[in-house]
Amino acid sequence: MFIISSYSLAILFSVVTMICWGSWANTQKLASKTWRFELFYWDYVIGILLLSLLMGFTMGSIGDSGRGFMEDLVQVESSNYVNALVGGAIFNLSNILLSAAVAISGLAVAFPLGVGIALVLGVFVNYFGEPKGNPYILFLGVLLVAVAIVLNGIAAAKNGAKDNKQNNRGIVLALIAGVLMSFFYRFVASAMDLNNFIAPEAGKATPYSAFFIFAIGIFASNFIINTIVMKKPFVGTPVSFSEYFKGTFKTHLIGILGGLIWGIGTLFSYIASEKAGPAISYALGQGAPMIAAIWGIFIWKEFKGASRATNVLLLLMFVFFIAGLASIVFSGAA
Repeated sequence: MFIISSYSLAILFSVVTMICWGSWANTQKLASKTWRFELFYWDYVIGILLLSLLMGFTMGSIGDSGRGFMEDLVQVESSNYVNALVGGAIFNLSNILLSAAVAISGLAVAFPLGVGIALVLGVFVNYFGEPKGNPYILFLGVLLVAVAIVLNGIAAAKNGAKDNKQNNRGIVLALIAGVLMSFFYRFVASAMDLNNFIAPEAGKATPYSAFFIFAIGIFASNFIINTIVMKKPFVGTPVSFSEYFKGTFKTHLIGILGGLIWGIGTLFSYIASEKAGPAISYALGQGAPMIAAIWGIFIWKEFKGASRATNVLLLLMFVFFIAGLASIVFSGAA
């Protein structure tokens, strides 16, 4: 299988993760013009599952390092299957809530709040599960990111909304999503041998098999979680399964593309976790709010007409995010 051999390449992979995790929601924005997010989400999880198979049979099966994709799947212990599946279910619940928050409050508001909370809590969870990197510099970076999250929340409040009650609902959903999202990565990481991808411990999964099992957890849990959300939506009327099959090929393709983009970022994060450590690779990937905020502010114009004070807060948010991410990167090299 393909693995990376240096910390600098692990950081590069983690930056790709950040870009992917911060960009996939653009496909939801594109589809939302004619498509409810609950319907979009079915195509999104299909895209993740398809990517896990594609990468397993390509990158996960080439070269002489480690175990091949199929060879690895059959030797993974049942407890590690359970960990990766549970990680998929937790992620799915959190991401559905985040998708609902994006639909209600916008990309520039929901992503920095939800994913930012996931970053702060998730770094603690992942670091104490597998300590790598200088903890003082790492947690300084997390503190700076936390300040950026607060600044974004203040900017969102100042920007206001046509329906404050609905906007507040979106913010609450983003916060709940962030808390849940902080735990999924640890479950998947515990299913892998993070110290040696070349000769992984027997019974442990490689990044490719772990990602595939994780994707199955997302797909399977979606039949429960998203079905409930369709029947009891956060906003609007209930959605039926028959409406899904009325979507155009282009609409379905946009959702699948969203899953492919997110999936690439996630797999790259798992591949990077051996050299960078799960806390650092996760933290860098969860710098996605900065990417999402850039899309929301400059492409989707979600803060169009905002006051000067709001714009200053957004600028400070970016400054603190960048400083925080730089500290996280340096923590692994220190």
